[in-house]
Amino acid sequence: MASRNGSIRNVAIIAHVDHGKTTLVDAILRQTGAFRAGQPVGERVLDSNDLERERGITILAKNTAVMYRGVKINIVDTPGHADFGGEVERILSMVDGALLVVDAAEGPMPQTRFVLEKALSNGIRPVVLVNKLDRPDADPARTVDRVLDLFLALGADEDQIEFPVIYGSGRAGVVLRELPRGYPQTEVRGDILPLLDTILDAVPAPEAEDQGTLQLLVTTLDYDEYVGRIGIGRILRGALVAGEPVAAVHGQGAPVRIARAAQLYTFENLRRVPAERVAAGDIVALAGIADLTVGDTVTAAEAPAPLPPLHVDPPTLTMTFSVNSSPFAGREGAFVTSRQIRERLLREAEHNVGLEVEEGAGADSFVVRGRGELHLSVLIETMRREGFELEVSRPEVILRQGPDGLEEPLEDLVADVPESAVGAVMEALGSRRGELQAMEPVGERVRLRFSVPARGLVGFASEFQTSTKGYGIMSHTFAGWGRHRGPIAGRARGSLVAWEQGPTTAYALQNAEMRGVLFVGPGVQVYAGEVVGEHARESDLDINVCKKKHLTNMRSSTGDEEIKLTPPRQMSLEQALAFIRDDERVEVAPHSMRIRKAVLDRHQRARAHEAAGVGR
Repeated sequence: MASRNGSIRNVAIIAHVDHGKTTLVDAILRQTGAFRAGQPVGERVLDSNDLERERGITILAKNTAVMYRGVKINIVDTPGHADFGGEVERILSMVDGALLVVDAAEGPMPQTRFVLEKALSNGIRPVVLVNKLDRPDADPARTVDRVLDLFLALGADEDQIEFPVIYGSGRAGVVLRELPRGYPQTEVRGDILPLLDTILDAVPAPEAEDQGTLQLLVTTLDYDEYVGRIGIGRILRGALVAGEPVAAVHGQGAPVRIARAAQLYTFENLRRVPAERVAAGDIVALAGIADLTVGDTVTAAEAPAPLPPLHVDPPTLTMTFSVNSSPFAGREGAFVTSRQIRERLLREAEHNVGLEVEEGAGADSFVVRGRGELHLSVLIETMRREGFELEVSRPEVILRQGPDGLEEPLEDLVADVPESAVGAVMEALGSRRGELQAMEPVGERVRLRFSVPARGLVGFASEFQTSTKGYGIMSHTFAGWGRHRGPIAGRARGSLVAWEQGPTTAYALQNAEMRGVLFVGPGVQVYAGEVVGEHARESDLDINVCKKKHLTNMRSSTGDEEIKLTPPRQMSLEQALAFIRDDERVEVAPHSMRIRKAVLDRHQRARAHEAAGVGR
């Protein structure tokens, strides 16, 4: 008979990007004794990934646990970006409650809607923390009203609408049950403990049927060089004992694989702690099952009882990853072969459920499908930092044939923009085949909701920031498949392509910058076929950026003057991926990134263009 394990609470922390959830977890860990006295601890301890620290977002779900009043509180920090929705889906299946962190000044933002909608659909009743009370523009009362409006708009039931509200500042490590008398003039003081008290009171203990058939749904994978693949999930029924035989099944009717749970771990603060037996209701990590994958049910070997596999949003974009074939290949990377790239991609696909990998058309290429630009670019950037060299193609949308013709993935996009930027954003999305669904004022800003083809969002993030002068906030989620909306205009200008290999010179660049916008400065090593700038016209132009000034015995009055060049355009990886055309690639190495033509030889390119009947 099912009962509840009162000694455990399982909670996910969900929020919009930069609303302070990771900083809040830092404060919880500090004040519950996760760190010994005098131990040096940096900020954002859960964001251990360098990319997370640099971008200020959570990409990978993290598990931690604290003990409070005799109860173990498992805390999971979830991603806040839609491209990592696969992570969010899985985490919410492990918990019984959620802490919704909302900025007291900004209120619920587009990404809040994305994560909250998934939480409510899972039947979770969130606790709302109005964070950042110490902001001078904080308005907690208005924020609570906006959260209630959002709950109603998302179809929350009567129980979910009666959400508990607490107030605090994660940076100060303070949470309050009620606003102090005289706020905001009164200084906010206290500690984090009222938050933990509220979790114990408001979040239900997990259902735990200790005596039933073992059922554990694997929601996350990790890897350890000593024990191999590690599966993480919550035990829904029964108990798991180290060393005992178990079955791994990927849904009803799938093959049953018999294995052994060689090692078990539970979570304690920031560590995985070995365990001999873990009971229903707790979150566990297990090693010893070589082919374990996300969505598997670990169940009893003698009487398997599989659970339905997890559902996550499907990939919408595809790219080709290839071995670096440039003249500079192998100068920087430690991992450059197709075998090494293949192994790394397959290893990533094992735990990154939003990613799909298959062999490409050639022996040295691989087709990679993902949820969006950020999803794919994070993988590329991670591989680069690990020492890989590779080249990648432009992201392309995944299409399918429907009953009424060609269909494409559509995204539900929500953007909060200043009133002055509404026209520019609407025009930009309209040109990308976006269709306006709703528009409403939100304070001094305007919230726009569009249905946009996924392909229309490639490269849109940087354009959006330019259109809103950096004040716009945007998020998007997969909305389903719809009719193909027709062509979208691509890049209007061609490329400036290096003529020969060598170091660039100021003299040559001075002449070249009259033809367009340059991507390189003087003294940079380039090779023939490398894209060194954007042409002012539609066609490509081969130019010599390595030419040296011819020396003579004559001196002009201006001959010794310093050549002044316009600073070259610096592009991020996402901007480079959006810039390139079908016949171009982005070369990625540990210390450099270049745009290049897929065919480096200009004579071969000319013949290919002539055969295809297109202009250069």
